[in-house]
Amino acid sequence: MSKMTAQALVDKAVDIAKNYKTLYVMGCFGAPLTGSNVSRYCNNHSYNKAADRTAMIKAAANQSPPVYGFDCVCLIKGILWGWDGDASKTYGGAQYATAGVPDIGADTMITKCTGVSTTGWDSMVIGEAVWMSGHIGIYIGDGLAVECTPKWENKVQITAVGNIGSKSGYNTRRWTKHGKLPYVDYTGATTDSGTQGTTQPSTPSGDAVGACVGDTVTFTGTKHYVSSNAVNGSACKPGKAKVTAMAGNAKHPYHLIKVPGGGSTVYGWVDAKDIQVDGAVTVGSKVKVTKGAKTYTGGSLASYVYNNTYTVMQVDGDRVVIGLNGVVTAAVNSKDLTLAG
Repeated sequence: MSKMTAQALVDKAVDIAKNYKTLYVMGCFGAPLTGSNVSRYCNNHSYNKAADRTAMIKAAANQSPPVYGFDCVCLIKGILWGWDGDASKTYGGAQYATAGVPDIGADTMITKCTGVSTTGWDSMVIGEAVWMSGHIGIYIGDGLAVECTPKWENKVQITAVGNIGSKSGYNTRRWTKHGKLPYVDYTGATTDSGTQGTTQPSTPSGDAVGACVGDTVTFTGTKHYVSSNAVNGSACKPGKAKVTAMAGNAKHPYHLIKVPGGGSTVYGWVDAKDIQVDGAVTVGSKVKVTKGAKTYTGGSLASYVYNNTYTVMQVDGDRVVIGLNGVVTAAVNSKDLTLAG
């Protein structure tokens, strides 16, 4: 059985991201959200049963042309299983568990890859899997990846690989590992697909801190600026803040906005030297929940939750599932967690 080429995988992923209406739906590998598929995917997984997610699926239902559902690893599997956007087929043309590709999760898929590494991001070839705990995407060249995530646009989208650098116009994610999928033919694959028409990403000058847009960081400075190259700044307080924009080669390359309850008053452009990247929250991390935080969907948490130390059980973008002794407590936003000793 012949394998799909890396170029074909990339072309299809980019085609889906650019030319199809999609929605993040857990456990869905390209099914059109029409007819019986609507109720099927409102009830197939606890994540989709959450009120806000069910509402999103129903809002996307029975459109013309249809909206197609994917999650991160199911995007890869769906393409390899032959997804072609056929709205008349239950799974959009994909045939379950075919082409020698098993039905496995993101964390298992990276273990099947060859040449897995935490370095060498600049030398990745197109079609490689990019992975972080609980999440996976496809490298498409030019410092970009295709991923399906509820973060940002809540769909299949093209994002910048933060390990290589940020890119204007793209949200940025830092990944943990990359490797070659065993179901893909990488013969002749290059580091650039040549189809994106984008320039190489720029990174902020000065003391690079490795922060990406969307990261919550510790701001240690006392001054912020109205623009990334402003001469005079104004006073503000240090504390927790979120990176909302980046400007390569600027005097003040990071734009921060204070995080509620984080102590800071920053709202503007700041120097790289005044940012400390917080420790990454990964599966297995011990964490505490910020007092007053809500669930990921905005629900209330019991008061005792803020006093306990929890174990991270699952991470998907900024959605983190925490629990005690293997029992789920809640899904919360990563910005509302701090690492515990």
